[in-house]
Amino acid sequence: MTDGAGQETRTDAQQPSAEAERAGVGGYPIPDNVFALTVTEVEHYTDRLFRFRTTRPDSFRFRSGEFAMIGLPNAEKPVYRAYSMASPAWDETLEFFSIKVPDGPLTQHLQKIVPGDTVLMRKKPTGTLVLDALLPGKRLYMFSTGTGIAPFASLIRDPETYEKFEQVILTHTCRLGAELRYGEELVAAMRDDPLVGELVEGRLIHYTSVTRDPDYPRQGRITMLLENGTLSKDLDVPPLSAQEDRVMICGSMAMLQDLKRICLTRGLEEGANNKPGHFVIEKAFAE
Repeated sequence: MTDGAGQETRTDAQQPSAEAERAGVGGYPIPDNVFALTVTEVEHYTDRLFRFRTTRPDSFRFRSGEFAMIGLPNAEKPVYRAYSMASPAWDETLEFFSIKVPDGPLTQHLQKIVPGDTVLMRKKPTGTLVLDALLPGKRLYMFSTGTGIAPFASLIRDPETYEKFEQVILTHTCRLGAELRYGEELVAAMRDDPLVGELVEGRLIHYTSVTRDPDYPRQGRITMLLENGTLSKDLDVPPLSAQEDRVMICGSMAMLQDLKRICLTRGLEEGANNKPGHFVIEKAFAE
């Protein structure tokens, strides 16, 4: 993994040539609306989770928190799935965090990639988990489960997040403690990051819990910890309110529905790119 300053750089050798892009990969042509990315790094965390890093085309622009459609050059009509850019908008490379599904149309193949392989990405990024979709506030909650932490991995490394909010609370809930490692290592490394290290000090809180690991110190779904007051007590913050708090949500469909209900009950209104609000949800890749 590169450090937060994006010190990993791309070389000409890593970039697919124009001739190679036109010819395609493995005999299949690369469509005009798709980038051919070269895999530069892969790390497996568990039998269910891994991350990979790729080259970033010079012309590709996105806002931290957005996603793109990812596929493999292994068919005439490749299967694409939504993947958040886990790297921030300023990074010179792209990072993605993925689940492994044994029979998944894409991930059964994607989990086998190695450096040097090619990954396809459609050229148009999109998504609702962007700072522009939220009204100004004091505190920003990022509620995530599983690989739903990916868009927040991008946002917590973006200086603009700390320009807009005094405090950032990233919650991450998984089944097992080992599945929290990606987020734990990321947040730990940020403390020494030359770009945002000073910004996150005392302002970024990483709050984790598990649902199926009796040895982990904090148990429970984030919805339960929020509703019964445990989260507020643990962090010494007031209950969730529309006056001070803004919320981003990404994870399982059940978690999205429950947290939306909680937000609405507390008086928060859902926002969008064209109408900023108190909370936003990304439904494109609910687990």
